[in-house]
Amino acid sequence: MATVIELEKAAEGRGGGAKERLLLAASDLFCRQGINATGVDAVVAAAGTAKTTLYKAFGSKEGLVEAVLEREGEQWRKWFVAEVDAIPGDATNKLVNLFDVLKRWFCEENFFGCPFINAVGEHDKDDDRLRDIAIRHKTVVLDKIRDLAKDARPSDPEGLTHELAILIDGAIVAALITRDPSVADHARNAAARVLMK
Repeated sequence: MATVIELEKAAEGRGGGAKERLLLAASDLFCRQGINATGVDAVVAAAGTAKTTLYKAFGSKEGLVEAVLEREGEQWRKWFVAEVDAIPGDATNKLVNLFDVLKRWFCEENFFGCPFINAVGEHDKDDDRLRDIAIRHKTVVLDKIRDLAKDARPSDPEGLTHELAILIDGAIVAALITRDPSVADHARNAAARVLMK
């Protein structure tokens, strides 16, 4: 867990104060410990702020959760799209090798799975609030894959998009559970076979 000094430095680097520290602390704690297991007291203690600051900035813990997911999603999508775009070669090569991008993520010390899968998994299944945020995130990722799939398999880009999305989600969950980044290699091999259809 980041110290208050580390959070303040990170917040200063992003041009923020207490609100930024709350987002950084909540993101770290929610990813490491889970949303339901992390109370408001733990977040404000880690951020070095008061509860009133949290409620003033986000309205509630639910508002903070939503803000964290929106922010995490935006940052992850920017990173992922840039990394996939940087893969050399044609669309097929990019789609196969995007699993190498995921493997690098799985190797990071702070890899705790997908915040969206985790959030939806631990919340009330009748509550669509977090599911809607997760679907908005997933739609952007699917759009990127779909753009490449149109070139790689013009006869069925939609099918290819969803086949690869299932491999991506499966690799993320498997890497979280096993703590073995090499699951991305197996997903890449499966993607190569899917693309040979």
